[in-house]
Amino acid sequence: MTTIPNYFMPAEWETHTNTWFSWAHNTDTWTMDGKYQAMMKAYCELLSKLAEYEHVCVNLADEKMETEAKNWFDSLGFSYKNIQFFHHPTNDAWCRDHGPIFVKDKQGNKTILDWEYNAWGGKYPPYDLDNQIPKRIATLRNLPIVSPGIVLEGGSIEVNGKGTLLTTRACLLNKNRNPHLTQQQIENYLTTYLGSTNILWLEDGIVGDDTDGHIDDLTRFINPTTVVNIIEHQKSDENYHILKENAETLAKLKDQDGKYLNIIELPMPKAIVTDGLRLPASYANFLIANGVVMVPIFKDKNDDIALDILQRAMPDRKIIGINCRELVWGLGTIHCMSQQEPV
Repeated sequence: MTTIPNYFMPAEWETHTNTWFSWAHNTDTWTMDGKYQAMMKAYCELLSKLAEYEHVCVNLADEKMETEAKNWFDSLGFSYKNIQFFHHPTNDAWCRDHGPIFVKDKQGNKTILDWEYNAWGGKYPPYDLDNQIPKRIATLRNLPIVSPGIVLEGGSIEVNGKGTLLTTRACLLNKNRNPHLTQQQIENYLTTYLGSTNILWLEDGIVGDDTDGHIDDLTRFINPTTVVNIIEHQKSDENYHILKENAETLAKLKDQDGKYLNIIELPMPKAIVTDGLRLPASYANFLIANGVVMVPIFKDKNDDIALDILQRAMPDRKIIGINCRELVWGLGTIHCMSQQEPV
C-alpha cells in the first residue's frame, strides 16, 4: 500500500523566517581546559554574523541566563542585534536534533513536528528539557503541533524539497532509536510527515560522530538536483573506506524524477584528535540561510579549498567560514546547533 504524504518539509535554501538555536550553556559538553571560552567565541561569532542576514532566535533558561549570554557577546566584541532570546530551558545546545522541524500541510500552513528525542540513543541524559522545545515553540508561535510518535533527529535527514530524502542506515535503523520499526515502516513515517516519497540510504557516518552517523556530516543537498559529498583522499585515514563506500553508493542513487544526482566532492580536514578520540570535523556541517552559507572551518589547509568549492556551487550566496576547531570538541558544529524556520 502506498503511503500518502500529509506534510512536506521545505528545503533549507528556501527563505527563512528565522533560525533557532539553543544557548550553549552546558560546560560539561566542552570539558577540556580553556575550551569553553574558545568555543563561546566561535558560537557568538556564528550567531552574530548570521543575524546580519536573518533573524536569530535563541532558547535559554531564564532572565539570568539571558544576561549571561549578552555578557558573552559584549565581552567577545560581537553584536546581538537581531538576536531574540526566549526563556525555553534546555539541557544542551543541539537544536538541530531537539528543536522543532517545521513542515507545511496540504493547504500550505506551517506546522511543527514534535518527534521524540532521546539524546542519540540515550547517550547523554538528562534530555527532558530538550524534548520539550518543539512544544514550547509551537505555543510561542501559536502553530499546530503534530507528534509522529517515533525518535528522529533533524541532523539525520536531508531533503531537497521535491520529495527526495537522504539518510543513513547506521542512524535511522539503529536499535537505540526505534527498535520496533522496520526500514519500510520508518520510510512510511518519512513519507507521511516529511513528504519524502523517494528515500535514499547511505550506510555509515564519519568516525567520531556520536550520533551514529548523521547525514549532515556526510552529504548535503544544495539545490534540488545537486549534493556536496565529503570524501577522504588519504588511504591511511580511518574515514577513507567509509566515505569511499558512501560515494560509490551515492553515485548509483536517483532523485524523485529518476535522474542521477549531480555530485560535488568536498574534502575533509585533517583529523582532529583529543585524548585519543577522533572529533567529527566536517565541512558538510554548514547552514544554508538567507543569502549566506555559514561553514565550519578548522585552521586546516583544506579550509580555503572547501570554501571555494561551496562558493562556486552556490554563487548566489555569500560563503562565511567560522572557526570551529574548538566548537567541534562538543562533537558537533554549525548545522548541529541550528534549525531553520521557513516562512
